[in-house]
Amino acid sequence: MRIRPVVTVVCLATALSASASIPAAAQAADRSAAPSDTTFSNVVVNGGEDIVLGLTTRKTITITWTATDPDGVAASWAYLWHGPNTDDADGILPYYAPAGTCTVSPTNPTTSACTVSFGVDAARSFGHNGLAGTWKVLAGAQDAGDDWTEIDVAGTTQIKRYAKLTVNASPEPVQKGRTITVTGKLTRANWESGTYTGYQGRSVHLQFRKKGSTTYTTLKTITSGSGGALKTTTKARTDGYFRFAFPGTVTTGSSTTAGDFVDVR
Repeated sequence: MRIRPVVTVVCLATALSASASIPAAAQAADRSAAPSDTTFSNVVVNGGEDIVLGLTTRKTITITWTATDPDGVAASWAYLWHGPNTDDADGILPYYAPAGTCTVSPTNPTTSACTVSFGVDAARSFGHNGLAGTWKVLAGAQDAGDDWTEIDVAGTTQIKRYAKLTVNASPEPVQKGRTITVTGKLTRANWESGTYTGYQGRSVHLQFRKKGSTTYTTLKTITSGSGGALKTTTKARTDGYFRFAFPGTVTTGSSTTAGDFVDVR
């Protein structure tokens, strides 16, 4: 499901200042021109941060890259895709990919810094959970001589399912030396059911911050049970805050609760 751009070069300056659309009708077109010498570097998606989506998350994603060609870069484009290869991709973002906005380097006319931004709507674009994980960046360009280059994997990014955590430490207040029971639940966005469902078998850290301190310390690591249930115990030693922290996985974002204060007497 490769997206083919339709870009006409009038002149280098005009092409660089335009942001032409890449229509879906051009997907099946094969380019006849021989590949150019364009190279791509410094490909960054979402500022280098994971893209974490809940059930209805809407956000703007930006891809930036550098395109270099001995003849100069007339136009360049980039988009995200997921799947075994570009012809069998099960996800493309954005589906109607615009050409990037490119600026020629003031010191090197063969090099252009390019960027493209597009909106993502989780409720519309993510219908199954298998889309969580590694997405690739396809980068392409047209040089001033009308030669074309596309690189299927010019970079990668992680798109993850949003996770939620809860925590409750009890009893409160509690006598010093007594047992405190800390419970909670780990869930994550299920794009197929449209709900947050329990995330079982994941490592979650129980952390504590003494009253008056700003630093949390990990007391122990536990594993989420059926339905994402969390339960553990610890001894009451001093006033402070208990929280759970989930470091995330390759398909699910990290999550940390607010601290639950316990008064120790």
